[in-house]
This record gives sequence, structure tokens and C-alpha cells, in this order.
Amino acid sequence: MSSANPAYKPKYHAFEDMKVGQINEYGAYKVTAEEIIEFASKYDPQPFHLDHEAAKHSLFGGLCASGWHTCAMTMSMMVADMMENGSSLGSPGVENLRWVKPVYPGDTLSVRMEILETRISESRPEIGIIKAKTTTLNQKGEVVQEFISRGMFPRMEAEASN
Repeated sequence: MSSANPAYKPKYHAFEDMKVGQINEYGAYKVTAEEIIEFASKYDPQPFHLDHEAAKHSLFGGLCASGWHTCAMTMSMMVADMMENGSSLGSPGVENLRWVKPVYPGDTLSVRMEILETRISESRPEIGIIKAKTTTLNQKGEVVQEFISRGMFPRMEAEASN
């Protein structure tokens, strides 16, 4: 995905490549009714995630993805990029998770991650930690989900000193 934003930098390989204000964009993920129903039947079996007719009469007006499914689709896009371009060591968690708008069959999702902070781990100096705001958008550019998370990445400087 391209961006007119000058802070956009899609490629990174280590902690040192990540800068505050940097924007990374991922995706496009096409959402299907079949996947919504499959996920919901296993993990969130509420009628508006499982049944088109019941969903029409719900607050959402139609079949929509579970928020947890939206999280999983977001993670899928991020990991696909990290497997090609990054070196994530995992995450100690997320905070302020919000599902802003429903995700419907036919939506195409993308992810925008803005780096808010970077720091070196005090207990493990070979690891750098970033704090980022992750926003999931639909094809109209509308925010459907957002959260703040921390990610751990190897430090090239630490590897060079070994």
C-alpha cells in the first residue's frame, strides 16, 4: 500500500529502523460472510455474527464480524508484513482496544500503525520496545478498530557488540 504521508516507511528490519512518528501500512484483507460465520461459530457465537436473518434485526442491521475476529484479521495483516520485512519478538500486550464500527462481509480492511515511543529494554538491552497506535480501516477509510500496543524487536547495535 502506498501513502502520500512523508512519515510512511514500510520496510524495517530491526529496532533501530523504527522512529517516532513513522507510519507503517499493511493489508488489504477482504472479509467474507463465510469467514465471519466460521470464526463466530468457534469463538463468538452471537446471532449477529452467525445468521444473516437474525443480524438484519440486530443493532448492526446485518451480519458483521466479531470484534475479536477483527483483531485476528488485523494481526494477520501485520504478521504477513513482519514475516517479509520485520523481526518481531512478540508483544507484552495491548491497551485501549476499541471497536469503532462494525465490519461487514465485502469490506476490505487495511492497517495503519504509527510509532508513538521507542525505548531500549532496561532488563534486556538487546531488545528494543516500541509503543504504537494501530488503526484498522475499511475500504472507505473509516476507522473500524484501534488500539495501543507495545512490540519487542531485536537491536542491531546489541548484535554488533556481541
